[in-house]
Amino acid sequence: MAITKLSELPSTLDYPEVPVGSILAGSAARYGDRVAYRHGERELTFREVYRDACRFANALRAQGIGDGDVVAIHLPNCLAYPVAYYGILLAGATFTPANPLLPPADLAAQLADSGAVAAISFGKPAQALASIREHTNVRLVLGSPDEFAACYADQPDSRPEVDIDVHERLAHLAYTGGTTGRSKGVRLPHRNVVVNTLQYTCWGTGSVPALDADGNLVVDQIGSEDEFPGRLGTGIGINLTPWFHAMGTIAGLNSPMLAGGTTVLHDGFDPVHYLTDAERLQVTQLGGAPALFAALLSCPDFHTRDLSSVRSIGSGAAPMPHEMIKALSRRFPGVVINEGYGLTEVTMGATSGPAFLSGTRKPGAVGVPVFDTEVKIVPAEGGEDPVPPGEQGEVCIRGPQVMAGYHNRPEETAAVLVNGWLHTGDIGVLDEDGYLSIVDRKKDMLLYKGYNVYPRELEELLMAQPGVAAAAVVGRKRADVGELPVAFVVRSGDDATEQQLIDAVNANVLPYKRIRELYFVDTIPVSAAGKVLKRELRARL
Repeated sequence: MAITKLSELPSTLDYPEVPVGSILAGSAARYGDRVAYRHGERELTFREVYRDACRFANALRAQGIGDGDVVAIHLPNCLAYPVAYYGILLAGATFTPANPLLPPADLAAQLADSGAVAAISFGKPAQALASIREHTNVRLVLGSPDEFAACYADQPDSRPEVDIDVHERLAHLAYTGGTTGRSKGVRLPHRNVVVNTLQYTCWGTGSVPALDADGNLVVDQIGSEDEFPGRLGTGIGINLTPWFHAMGTIAGLNSPMLAGGTTVLHDGFDPVHYLTDAERLQVTQLGGAPALFAALLSCPDFHTRDLSSVRSIGSGAAPMPHEMIKALSRRFPGVVINEGYGLTEVTMGATSGPAFLSGTRKPGAVGVPVFDTEVKIVPAEGGEDPVPPGEQGEVCIRGPQVMAGYHNRPEETAAVLVNGWLHTGDIGVLDEDGYLSIVDRKKDMLLYKGYNVYPRELEELLMAQPGVAAAAVVGRKRADVGELPVAFVVRSGDDATEQQLIDAVNANVLPYKRIRELYFVDTIPVSAAGKVLKRELRARL
């Protein structure tokens, strides 16, 4: 029988009704002078982040910005980001994250749709913002680190008194990744952000929510060290997940803040630099999208560096290939390797493998529902009644982290939210033990002569072949059959040929699933969050 529960932990959590700024306030009081963020030679302690965030909140309110006004952060990960993020929320304003690599037209569309009145944007991103600002409602731009710091330098460092209805006031107006079309604004109240942060922090550390003497949010670790060797206030991780992405904002920003973890920032990804820091700083956790782990596994340093300090490995944003999980398990025997699943519409996440050492983690599965979350599988062609365990269908989620709806899109909201259940558009399977496996995106599914073909099955088979570093499968439209499966492959050597790989995969699938074409490429295009951009591959066809 799979072990999914631990007697040390409750089956449900009591979520204090506090705003997101309470996460920072509680951690500043508890962890004080511990380093919260390190970027190169510069550091910010928990206390310094809170002080500067309070000052920035007061600066915004002095400019007449607060109480539901939308403020965009248009930055890569940097030390200014958490100050701006928490400052916006402490001011009572709403944070909208903008990918700094967005094309100007897409940036203009997001800022106009969100109604943002202010933006923080440095360097090249600021140039893109300047080129489209006249098409938005943005009236305040902080366009450099010096300008940002100067705007709050003389402000009081006390927390502004702001009345926030945590169920109604939006903390985030986050935009979907746009991997299949134009991004939609997702409405996430303070309650959602606090709940989802608690769900994953408590799940991962064996903790329960609490309030400190000042009524601010903290977590108390009740799980034993035997089951949860990573202790609160001791974690160190290198974060490459962009904070403008849902996984970055919750798992990479709020959760380490709540758990007292130190977050190390890098400008871009250099595997050797990453591994040098991981060894030097004795990092306790590795986390990111599968693309990160693929790059690390192919780096010779990964297999020789002293990484014995690592206590946990977490992956999200896209399914991790089975062969990758096996390779990581060989490199880190006895270390918890966990996959989770979620999407912007559930604030960040809904499932995770058990985080305690004795828990059962099934390779290829993205775990079980986290606290107070339900998952059901319904027929892909429509309907609300669950299918039996083991059968494929659309993944639906219900829980306190599900979005309030799409911004200004009532029809699209009604189409995906049915009686509290979010229809995700992902195809998955629940097994007898309640573990979820993601088969594919509903929109990525191919139809060949009326048969459903799921690209991920073919991608897994390709990844298991010698000489394959990465793979993605999309459909080529053809009038007589519907869609032909076409593979794009990145080689790790020159041994594999197109026909060898096609034959190896097709020998293991039914005739209608067979790969019909295969192309070698230098890279598989992915979004900043690590999701494969299949629309770009389809465009090549």
